[in-house]
Amino acid sequence: MMAIIDTNIFVSGIFWEGNFCSQIIDEWKNKKFELVSSVEIIDEFVETLKNFKIQMPDEMIEEWRNLIIENSIMVEPTIKLDAIKDDPDDNKFLEAGISGNVDLVISQDKHLLKLKQYRGIKIVSPEEALLLLKG
Repeated sequence: MMAIIDTNIFVSGIFWEGNFCSQIIDEWKNKKFELVSSVEIIDEFVETLKNFKIQMPDEMIEEWRNLIIENSIMVEPTIKLDAIKDDPDDNKFLEAGISGNVDLVISQDKHLLKLKQYRGIKIVSPEEALLLLKG
């Protein structure tokens, strides 16, 4: 199974151990699914960590960035979508998902979750993703 992990899942899973988001990160680290990402997604992730209310040292942010790059399939989306009108910035997850031919986009973002699926890609919460991964 191949999946995109939204920035909000990483942030929640990194800072709060034991929740569904940290379980998703553990599943990824344990190679239960293949992570697909893009430069645009990683840039958002780094920017979010740098500006997060809980400060993380720059070295640690860089470690996470490298961990994701080294342990994911990096894609360069060739399409630009306009599927999420309420938050166009979220389209990057679908664009990378289509380019990477993923099965899932795992997110807690209401704009993405509202779609439920897009071009055959299921858009699921971390709880739903865990059920699918264990299924």
